[in-house]
Amino acid sequence: MNILGISAFYHDSAACLIKDGNIIAAVQEERFSRMKHDESFPFSAIQYCLKEGDLAISDIDYITFYEKPFLKFERLLETYLQYAPCGLPAFLQALPRWIKQKIWIKDIIKSKLGYSGKVLFTEHHESHAASAFFPSQFKEAAILTVDGVGEWATTSYGIGKNNEIQLFAEQKFPHSLGLLYSAFTYYTGFKVNSGEYKLMGLAPYGKPKYKKVIYDNLINVKSDGSFHLNLNYFNFHIGLTMTNQQFHDLFGGPPRIPEAKVTQKDMDIARSIQDVTEEIMVTMARHVKKVTSADYLCLAGGVALNCVANRKILDLCNFKDVWIQPAAGDAGGALGAALLTWFQFLNNPRTVDNNKDMQQGSFLGPQFSSQDIKHFITSNNISAQEVSYKELPAKIAYFLNEGKIVGWFQGRMEFGPRALGARSILADPRSATMQAKLNLKIKFRESFRPFAPAVIMPHAKNYFELDHPSPYMLLVAPVNKKHRQKTNKRVKELFGLDLLHVERSDIPAVTHVDYSARVQTVHKETNMLFYQLIESFYRKYQCPVVINTSFNVRGEPIVCTPEDAYKCFMRTGLDFLILENFILDKRQQKNWTAKFTQYNKLQLD
Repeated sequence: MNILGISAFYHDSAACLIKDGNIIAAVQEERFSRMKHDESFPFSAIQYCLKEGDLAISDIDYITFYEKPFLKFERLLETYLQYAPCGLPAFLQALPRWIKQKIWIKDIIKSKLGYSGKVLFTEHHESHAASAFFPSQFKEAAILTVDGVGEWATTSYGIGKNNEIQLFAEQKFPHSLGLLYSAFTYYTGFKVNSGEYKLMGLAPYGKPKYKKVIYDNLINVKSDGSFHLNLNYFNFHIGLTMTNQQFHDLFGGPPRIPEAKVTQKDMDIARSIQDVTEEIMVTMARHVKKVTSADYLCLAGGVALNCVANRKILDLCNFKDVWIQPAAGDAGGALGAALLTWFQFLNNPRTVDNNKDMQQGSFLGPQFSSQDIKHFITSNNISAQEVSYKELPAKIAYFLNEGKIVGWFQGRMEFGPRALGARSILADPRSATMQAKLNLKIKFRESFRPFAPAVIMPHAKNYFELDHPSPYMLLVAPVNKKHRQKTNKRVKELFGLDLLHVERSDIPAVTHVDYSARVQTVHKETNMLFYQLIESFYRKYQCPVVINTSFNVRGEPIVCTPEDAYKCFMRTGLDFLILENFILDKRQQKNWTAKFTQYNKLQLD
């Protein structure tokens, strides 16, 4: 039985292939189109999934779309009618695309793919819930999904048991925690639906000065975590912006101009909305615990990418464990839609052991063999050294110890927004200057942005206050006190971005200004070579931690192919590029001209 899941036409379009209940492939369209958060029909992602499964489109039994377009269009119409004539420009802008494309999903699927089989539709938050529970290791768990908006739902909760999920209640648009957070993303000058993690990273530099203002004016939260937004301050439900003049007056001025200097006010606003979001998420999760009495919790939806809030839920809500879908946003909806079809619609059994999830480390994308890499290198006359996989970890550990920055391209690409050791940029976390160097010379992004540590699991508890696995980089943890450095009185008087230059631990490049770190625990079972690299770094240099950041530059998706990786390598200050078992030294490369011998990226044809 072959099931294809699809998400498309809002942001982060993706495709997923399930074969007899097993996840064969899952990938975002952006990785092929090279357009970040690409929302277009995921034709290339679908073609990859079919190729990975060695299937033709005629071999697919069901295609399931991750939401119900007519329900979503109903929301658009009802919202406009409720607030008419306000919102007419936004309505007129959206209407042609809905009429021409978005409500004709079944026809688009059949015509674009030449498909004559069955097409099913799930509700948006059902897809999120399925993506959270079905790949998890739990036989039974509570489910909480929180995002901007699906059809009508913005938050839902329920329970998953064996091969079935049941949602008990939902919060409806326009009252949305995700859209509230995005409103502040917009106000602080970052891009909605992609800059929310910047807001989260900025928060520790500020103080929650505006938290009371938010609670007093913008949101009324009930004891069960449900809430009501004061729509007088927002524009997202009727206009083309997130906030309005009344919001701007409340916070003392217009939104920050993108790329303008980040001020202390921006930092304080970021901290305030981050604190509010964490508190609401914890209140929701406590209510879910009370209603379901479940030992475990599964999370999905874009807000579930807020790793600080996730940690608060783990610590404060009395669940034994929490599992978060690594592709928690709309891309993961493709996976959820396919799994919901297999388990619930077709009533197939589900076998788990409360120990190992079925996400396979989220390494579900394209891979390239050593032969593919060699063909790419020789076809383009690129200088490279071939080494054995056995000697590779020690060589890379040496480079990192020497202060070199390494592009790491291995195995199957990650599904979701985090690089987890397949398409990663690696560096030494012990360097006091590495965080600034990576931000400004490699990633070309804001100086305040933190970097994540990848630590081999046996040493995680030694370096971080974390006794749970965090394989998908979706939990924060404080750096252990024994690895922190004492700060003097002068340092304690610093505030804002001046905090950035204080060395706080013996792994300063991954220690945020509040001593936190967004930890990835690395496991032999899912990524042996990456594990061996970090283990070698530990054995030789007594540090079981490396910096792991996504292999891309600002504004571009994570690299997918060897060509993508080489372009990024040559355009940035990376010192080495590792393509499988080939080492490319920047000093030995010829002047790069973006003209490659024709290379068929995935042999999709």
